[in-house]
Amino acid sequence: MEQIIRIGMDTSKHFFQLHGVNAAEQPVLRKKLRRKEMVAFFEKLPPTVVGIEACGGSHHWARLLGSLGHEVKLLPPQYVKPYVKRGKNDAADAEAVCEAMSRPTMRFVPIKGAESQATLMLFGMRDRLIRNRTQLANAIRGYAAEFGLTAAKGMYKVESLLERIAADENLPELARALFALHAKEYAQLQAELEIIEAKLMAWHRENECSRRLAQIPAVGPIVASLLTMKTPAPELFRSGRDFAAWIGLTPRDHSTAGKTRLGVITRAGDETLRSAMVVGATSLLRQVRAGRGKNALPWLVNLLKRKPPKLAAVALANKIARIAWKMMVTGENYRKPAVQPDLACKA
Repeated sequence: MEQIIRIGMDTSKHFFQLHGVNAAEQPVLRKKLRRKEMVAFFEKLPPTVVGIEACGGSHHWARLLGSLGHEVKLLPPQYVKPYVKRGKNDAADAEAVCEAMSRPTMRFVPIKGAESQATLMLFGMRDRLIRNRTQLANAIRGYAAEFGLTAAKGMYKVESLLERIAADENLPELARALFALHAKEYAQLQAELEIIEAKLMAWHRENECSRRLAQIPAVGPIVASLLTMKTPAPELFRSGRDFAAWIGLTPRDHSTAGKTRLGVITRAGDETLRSAMVVGATSLLRQVRAGRGKNALPWLVNLLKRKPPKLAAVALANKIARIAWKMMVTGENYRKPAVQPDLACKA
């Protein structure tokens, strides 16, 4: 086999397609391997550059192939897609990865360590438990309303509703038994969620960068931990705007012929991180609009006067992303800007 300088790999659960080229950019390797054959093949292969589309399992293969002496590069799938020729299949995908990674301006995804992926599981499990708890709470409210029992809005009202149901002797015995099962399931979900959030808070307190990011207004332990976990290499971004664009908090640009056309936010990057930052910004804006924002920035107050609250929340999240990037890159603490106290928004 000729000397291979670059290999593009298309991954799946059981089969892996390889496409390798030599120094003349001529294809010299087209091979399909089973999962159990992968390690043996790359152990015999001289060290080379291997490209993989970034996904959940790609980080594992990147660490494994890196331990065998190969240089692994992870590529965003949306940057590989333009290089797929007509007729999509595993071989075409592997060839596209091999072609895309050769571009001098290509951007790559940092390889996450096993510990980083383990900590990210905390947020995945937390989101799942919150969804399950919300679904169960809605079911309890719906069933209770059929018997004329209602409760005010709020998750904290569900437990009191279950207590009223348990004490209501007018309900049929079967209904009370089923509500008791719902109450047991709800308590179990609540306990599991508290355990996960305790682990998350412990990680936040132990991480110096996460503690610094929590100093930013509208950034609590959840958002600070997400920013730290989701951005293992913030120095790869050239500026804070690039970081905000990666998160998806910048307008979509569709300009041509000298005419600037900006649309809604691109929604690129990680949805969990972006939504958490917007929720944090919305919480801060709610305080400002209620007159409790004593340190409201003048630009934010003026923006609230001219634009809808949701648009202002995205703008604030964009600014927070830029501040967070600067703090992560420089290692500085948050410096509170000087504002006049009489500029707080009244409504």
